[in-house]
Amino acid sequence: MSQRHVELLIGRLLTDEELREEFTRAPFETLAAFCQRGWELSRGEIDAFTQTDVNFWNLAAGRLPSRLRRCSLRSRASDY
Repeated sequence: MSQRHVELLIGRLLTDEELREEFTRAPFETLAAFCQRGWELSRGEIDAFTQTDVNFWNLAAGRLPSRLRRCSLRSRASDY
């Protein structure tokens, strides 16, 4: 069922701002945490995700209508 998890992860990376920020900071660690929670990703899929330019996810997410994205509810120091 690995392909299904790849599809779900791509959707989450595009729509979940907090996950995208975490993945941008630490891609391998983020994927490892997903695998520890039972997500099935092959080594090749993990390599493909970690080799993808992290800026791609932010650019692609920015092209989605805001109604399809989940924004972060965490406060940021730059907001003050």
